[in-house]
Amino acid sequence: MGATRIAILATAAIAAIGIALIVRQLANHRGAPPPAAITQVTAPTKAMTQVLVARRDLPLGTRLAAGDLGWQVWPAEAVNPVYITDGQAPVATSADPAEIAKAQAGQAAKAATAVVTGVVGPMEAVYGSIVKEPILASEPVTKAKLVRGGEGGYMAVVLRPGMRAVSVNMSVASAAGGFILPGDRVDVMQSHAVEGGGVGRSSFTAGALLRNVRVLAIDQTTQTPRMGQSLVGAVATLEVAAQDAEVLVRAKAQGDVVLALRSYSDAGGPSGRGGVSSQDVGSVRIIRNGQPSEVMVSP
Repeated sequence: MGATRIAILATAAIAAIGIALIVRQLANHRGAPPPAAITQVTAPTKAMTQVLVARRDLPLGTRLAAGDLGWQVWPAEAVNPVYITDGQAPVATSADPAEIAKAQAGQAAKAATAVVTGVVGPMEAVYGSIVKEPILASEPVTKAKLVRGGEGGYMAVVLRPGMRAVSVNMSVASAAGGFILPGDRVDVMQSHAVEGGGVGRSSFTAGALLRNVRVLAIDQTTQTPRMGQSLVGAVATLEVAAQDAEVLVRAKAQGDVVLALRSYSDAGGPSGRGGVSSQDVGSVRIIRNGQPSEVMVSP
């Protein structure tokens, strides 16, 4: 076979291989599925409004002031009718955190402008109100948890229904060395002189008038001092039942009143009158196995 014929055959083979590759590529291209359309996914938008919330924990008796409250972006569909809103119509806002932060910044700017210009908005309208139920940080503020001006002061708010606030004089000696603090529980003890001690002799009696009584305030202090272990005052305000207020007032007139501090483990017991006077104590004669004995009892 000549060299010319070999060259022709080699060229034909190469051409055949090239044509086969081209045909294969065209076949694959025709059978391939069309490319998927590229769609842009956007965050869904929903109607949002502004709800008044607490910026910090607000305990019972807190008088609201600037800095205690703020606006929080809230889904309009989840707003309870008792929540306090900014009064504006709900705005369609993206769920993107950046958009929410932008809306909150705008509300903060509006609130600052209202303070400077003296405009009274829904937030400023509740300033000066007293918290009658604790409100946690970021919790929506409701009017049911507030007492507005003219509706009573702090002490009238913290008193439970049917209870009265009565003050008694106290000192370090008569109030557990000053370790009785607002919120503690005490027993009210009384000591006074009694007749029948004989010539030149004095007789005294003591007993518990009221047990497990809550201390509302020491002087004008209604909160436990921070980093303080004692609070020396001259007057303690106690929460007593309406029918026991007269008993406590009479005890103050009859003799010295002493406050005995109760343990926290005893705070869950009943509250009210405790102890009995010597006139209320009787005796019962019991005969057991032929041996008589006398037992002191109270009604």
